[in-house]
Amino acid sequence: MSTHVGAPGPGPEGTSADVGADAPDGAAAAEPPAAQTGDDLDAPSSAADRRARRRRVTGRVVVVLVVLLAVTLLVAGWLAFRGVQTVKALTDAKGAVADVQQALEDGDTQALDAALPRIQDATERAHASSSDPVWRLAEHVPRIGPQLAAVSTVAAALDDVSTGALPAATTVTDLLGDGTSIRGADGRIDLEPFVAAAPELVDAAAVARRASADVAGIDTTDLVGPLVSPVEQARDGLAQVAGALDAGAQAATLLPPMLGSDGPRTYLVAALNSAELRTAGGIVGSLAVVRADDGALSLVDQRSTDQLKGLPDPVLPLSDEELAVAGTGLGRYVQNAVMTPDFPRSAELLVARWQRDVGGQVDGVVATDPVAVAALLREVGPVTEPGGTALDADTLLATLLHDAYLRYPDLQAADAFFADVASTIFGALGAGGGDVRGLVEAAADAGDEGRIRVWSAHPAEQEQLVATTIGGAFLTGPFDDAAGVFLNDGTAGKLDYYLRPTVTVEDLRCTGPDPSATVRLDLAYDPPADVATFPENVTGTSGAVPVGSLATSITLYGPVDAAPQGLRTDEGVVGGKSATVAGRPVTVAGSRLDPGARATYRFDVPVRDGRLDVWTTPSLTSPGRVAATCPATGD
Repeated sequence: MSTHVGAPGPGPEGTSADVGADAPDGAAAAEPPAAQTGDDLDAPSSAADRRARRRRVTGRVVVVLVVLLAVTLLVAGWLAFRGVQTVKALTDAKGAVADVQQALEDGDTQALDAALPRIQDATERAHASSSDPVWRLAEHVPRIGPQLAAVSTVAAALDDVSTGALPAATTVTDLLGDGTSIRGADGRIDLEPFVAAAPELVDAAAVARRASADVAGIDTTDLVGPLVSPVEQARDGLAQVAGALDAGAQAATLLPPMLGSDGPRTYLVAALNSAELRTAGGIVGSLAVVRADDGALSLVDQRSTDQLKGLPDPVLPLSDEELAVAGTGLGRYVQNAVMTPDFPRSAELLVARWQRDVGGQVDGVVATDPVAVAALLREVGPVTEPGGTALDADTLLATLLHDAYLRYPDLQAADAFFADVASTIFGALGAGGGDVRGLVEAAADAGDEGRIRVWSAHPAEQEQLVATTIGGAFLTGPFDDAAGVFLNDGTAGKLDYYLRPTVTVEDLRCTGPDPSATVRLDLAYDPPADVATFPENVTGTSGAVPVGSLATSITLYGPVDAAPQGLRTDEGVVGGKSATVAGRPVTVAGSRLDPGARATYRFDVPVRDGRLDVWTTPSLTSPGRVAATCPATGD
C-alpha cells in the first residue's frame, strides 16, 4: 500500500500534493508559506510603530526639558540664595572696615582687636557663599559668569587680607602706641620690637599684595554697571592696604640696621632750601653728619655749602645725557647735586664731594626739605635757638626762608643762624621730643610727597629703597611709565619763597588706541611790592632777569620710550632744548615771571595701564607727586 496520497506533480493551486512527505522531522513545516511575504500585510504595522516611536521620543524630550528647567530653576535659586548671603556678608564687612580704619587712625589697639573678628567673620562668610561648586561652575556661563567671578575674587581677596594681613596692623599699633614702649627718655629707640615684628609684617604684606593683584586683574569692562563701583572700591582699598603694609614691612626690616642695630652708622643729611628751587625741592643749603648707634642719634658735624666751594671740574664724571640737561654744574657745585631727578645719583655726588673735602665713612644720605622739618617740629613742639629766636611749625618756614635773609644779609651770619636752628631742632628730636606715632606719620606723609629721600650705601638696603618713592629713583627705579615736571631756579636768589607752582593732570583721555593726558603746570609769582629793594642774596645775582623778577628753568621728562612732546602755552609752543635721558624724552625750557605774573604750560604724555603718575619738584605749597587714574569702562 503506497504512502503517497497522489501521484507526484503540481496539485491544485500550484502546491505540492506531497507536502512534508519527505521532510525529516517536520522541518519543512517550519518554513513560512510563500504567500505571507507581501508588503501589503506589513504597511499597517510599520505606520503604527513610527507613531509610537515619535510619541516615545517626544515624551523623553519633554521629560529632559522639564528636568533641565527644574535644574536651571534650582541652580538659579541656589545662586540667588548664595548671592543674598554674599551681599549680606560683604555689607557687614564694609561696616567693620570703617571701624578698623578708625581704630588704625586713632591707634586704638582695643578697638582694633574688637573690630577684627567682625570683619574676619564677614569676609569668611562672603568667601564661603561665593565659592561653592555650583557658583564656580556658573562662572563659566556667558554674561553672568564674569559677574560671579568678580564677586568671588573680591570676596576671596578680602578674606585673605582680613585673616592674613590685617592682624599685623595690631602689631604696628602696639609697636608705636604712645612711644613709651620703644623710646626712652634720652630719645634712644628700642630696636628689638621692630626686629621681632618684621617677619609678621613681611608675610602680611605679601598676602595683601597677592590679594590686591587678584582684584586689580578683574576686567571691569565685562561687568554690569552696579558692580563696577564696588569692585573699583575694593581694588583701591586693597592697593592702599598693600602699600601701607609694604611700607610697614620695609620700615621694620630697614630701620634696625640703619639705626645701628648691627653696628654704628654714619649718615650725611642734606638740608634743602625751597627758597631757591632745584629738582629735588631746593638747593643743598647745608650738610650735617648724624651718627646712629643702637637706636641713638647724635649730631657730629655740620657744614654750610659756602664751606664747600665750587670745583673747576665735576667731582665725578658726568654722562653725556647729564651734561645735555644739567651741565657741568651738577657735579661742580654741591648745591646743584639735586638737579637730577634720580636721588641715588645725587647721593653719589654728595658722598664723593664730602669724602673729597672732609673724609670719613658714609653709610647713607638723607635729604629733607623745610616743609618736612616743619611737620616734625609740629610733633616736637616749639623750640628756641641759641640766639633767642622762637621757632614752631607755623613760623619755621617764614623765619628760615624769608626773615633770616633780611635779618642777616651777610652770608656767613645767615649760615651760622641756620646751623643753630638745625642743631636745636635735631637736639629736641634726639632727646626724645615728640610723640613717636605722630613723628612716624609725619615722616611717612613727607616721604609720600617727595620731601624726604633716602639712599643707603649698603646694597641690600638700597635694593629695597630704590623701589619706593622715598628712594627717589625716578630714572633708575621701577617708574618707567611716570612723567616728570621739575623746576630749577635761574635767578640765583631766594625769590622762590614767593612762587606758587601747581602741577595737575587734565584732559585724561583713556579710550582709543593711544590713551594720553595733558599735564598742566601753573606758576604764580607774588612777591612784596618792594621786592626790588631786597638784599642781593634774595633778588639774585644771575642777571638773567630784571631785579625782582624771577627766572625758572622747566624740565619735562616723558615716560620711557614715549614720543617727544613740546611744551606749550596758550600762545603756542615754547622753545627749548631737547634730549633723551635713560630712554625718556626730555625738554628744557625757560620761564620769566615779573611780580604778580601768572603762566600756564602744558604738555602731553601717554597713559599706560590706566594710570599716570607725575613726579615734580616739591615746593612750599605743593607736593612732589600727582596721579590720575582712568575710570573703568561701564562706570
